[in-house]
Amino acid sequence: MESDSEMVALPLLPTPIESNYRACTIPYRFPSDNPRKATPTEISWIDLFSNSIPSFKERAESDTTVPDAPVRAEKFAKRYAEILEDLKKDPESHGGPPDCILLCRIRELILRELGFRDIFKKVKDDENAKAISLFPEVVRLSDAIDDEGKRIENLVRGIFAGNIFDLGSAQLAEVFSKDGMSFLASCQNLVSRPWVIDDLDNFQARWVKKPWKKAVIFVDNSGADIILGILPFAREMLRLGMQVVLAANELPSINDVTYIELAEILSKLKDEKGQLMGVDTSNLLIANSGNDLPVIDLARVSQEVAYLSTDADLVILEGMGRGIETNLYAQFKCDSLKIGMVKHPEVAQFLGGRLYDCVIKYNEVQS
Repeated sequence: MESDSEMVALPLLPTPIESNYRACTIPYRFPSDNPRKATPTEISWIDLFSNSIPSFKERAESDTTVPDAPVRAEKFAKRYAEILEDLKKDPESHGGPPDCILLCRIRELILRELGFRDIFKKVKDDENAKAISLFPEVVRLSDAIDDEGKRIENLVRGIFAGNIFDLGSAQLAEVFSKDGMSFLASCQNLVSRPWVIDDLDNFQARWVKKPWKKAVIFVDNSGADIILGILPFAREMLRLGMQVVLAANELPSINDVTYIELAEILSKLKDEKGQLMGVDTSNLLIANSGNDLPVIDLARVSQEVAYLSTDADLVILEGMGRGIETNLYAQFKCDSLKIGMVKHPEVAQFLGGRLYDCVIKYNEVQS
């Protein structure tokens, strides 16, 4: 499923990896739990994945690139539901006990085995086109803020607002199919601060005092998320002379952006001088993370991302899957930022926050 070249650990993780890193924030079970009996947490997460089956099936049915799509979509829904039920009966079946990486991986495997490569392609393309048309206005609004601290806060709020475009959340997929989402309205309507994890003030203060030299950003969704959230934020870093690496998925998964799609988006946004609204992009790199899921295990990344990360002094994990569900408590050898919106009730409950609450967790490494 992943790239042919060998996967390696992100060099920014402390070693030994085995005892210092695990790509899982919420423990589904503890060593004292009966290995043959699903825990209440496992059951609630299996149910969450089960509730997303209808929206995935609907996308698959309308995939015009796949012959007999409706028949295959039905097979997907049935097979995935059966496996989820098996895991409830015996958590050690199907490579379990389950965590969010396994539950995502099984879903992707079944889709790919049935010939579905990218069931969210059409909605991604539509959302990218909409977001590209809004990009100049979003950047102009940001550039008009003279106070650097306030501008950073505005850009961070833009990341949260963009991160709402997530079709892996059953509730959001429903809202989205009804009336789409307005980016600027989402910026205004974020839940009030303090957010459930709110290190914005510390992050702002550190940025204003002394920007970093090189940031590696593991990005999340297509559409408003990457174009109106991450790219204006990355552009501000470039404007201040930082190097920025945007690490995107190798293969499609839900509505996450792939590195090939990201290159296409950037080529549409840059002017004839190769600039992003007046900012030079020679220090901007797009990298293939080697990943093929909406979550990420940083012990398994592409050699390209590993190489580009060696001299980074800031790593950013954006989105609920990468920044919250798998890597919220991950430690790094350099400064790190985990940023995303809470879009599953189970995550909100675990963090003690509200649904659609915001997480910005900044860890500074004392050099």
